[in-house]
Amino acid sequence: MTLPTGVERHEFGGETSIATQGEPVYGERTDGDWRRWDPHRSKLGAMLEQGMETGLEGDETVLYLGAAAGTTVSHVADFGGPTYAVEFAPRPVRELLDAAESRRNLFPLLKDARKPESYAHVVEPVDVVVQDVATRGQARVATLNKQFLTDDGRLLAAIKARSEDVTADPADVFDSVRAELGSEYELLETARLDPYHEDHLGVVARPRED
Repeated sequence: MTLPTGVERHEFGGETSIATQGEPVYGERTDGDWRRWDPHRSKLGAMLEQGMETGLEGDETVLYLGAAAGTTVSHVADFGGPTYAVEFAPRPVRELLDAAESRRNLFPLLKDARKPESYAHVVEPVDVVVQDVATRGQARVATLNKQFLTDDGRLLAAIKARSEDVTADPADVFDSVRAELGSEYELLETARLDPYHEDHLGVVARPRED
């Protein structure tokens, strides 16, 4: 797997890890101006460490759903183009704003990813939708936000089994989500994100033609 331009492997305290260049955000280790992209704290980081073919090359326009305090989206903004970061909860948005201070291409949006009409007037067509939302109906969120993707764009999603149904077998949940996503997206690759994130499924997909 080829890493995107702007993402490299560096050694941090004897451990080799992917890294991006930018101001630290969450106490991650640094090597000069390179900051470790911790796959244990980032589902997209885990997808890259697992060798999934995300299609990321660098400098993409990105819509990030579920940005939280900015752990992952700050790395994305380090190597990406304009990066729109949607987060519903006001408290983590305060930290997200701090991460955006040194990243002029990172645009925090205090919005609900389940209501894309509330930010459709702000977000331009994007090359990539990254989704990491802890809510029931994750496939529906991906479908609602498909409108922002260019025809050859990518969905990079981390599906949380416990957010869909805490009592169900994660494998059954993932099968159901794959089936629902398949009506709107062509699934290019799916993989469990263990050992970095238990009961999570990484998804790489592209929109089906309407």
